Amino acid sequence: MEQNVKSKEAIIIAGRGGIESFIESDGAVGNSLIVYEWKGSGYNYLHVHYEDDEAFHILKGSLKFRFAGHTVEAPEGTTVFVPAGVPHTYIAESSARYLIILTPRLDKLISELDNTPEENHPEVMKKYKSEILEKI
Repeated sequence: MEQNVKSKEAIIIAGRGGIESFIESDGAVGNSLIVYEWKGSGYNYLHVHYEDDEAFHILKGSLKFRFAGHTVEAPEGTTVFVPAGVPHTYIAESSARYLIILTPRLDKLISELDNTPEENHPEVMKKYKSEILEKI
């Protein structure tokens, strides 16, 4: 994922119009958090990030999160926080749009996974202190 905006000032999102303005900016990249608008599903495996938290805020549509032992539907307006160490994956309905809030390490992980054949994903995950637990 290309990092387009590195802000040295606070980004204020006020009301619905503020969200649209933020999305048009291609996200925000700081030292410890990155926020992007995202579409599409997560990877087709239950996985865990051992040292990195991530969060999702659903702008449109819904995401279905799968955790170890249960599934949760997250409709528009829902925010989902996934702490480090929690196994997860998710499926997005086709029209879903959401903000993903992640660490720079997870941003690099996603970028590398997107450019690596799936059979090599386990090695890439380990490099970024993450692990594939179960293919779905």
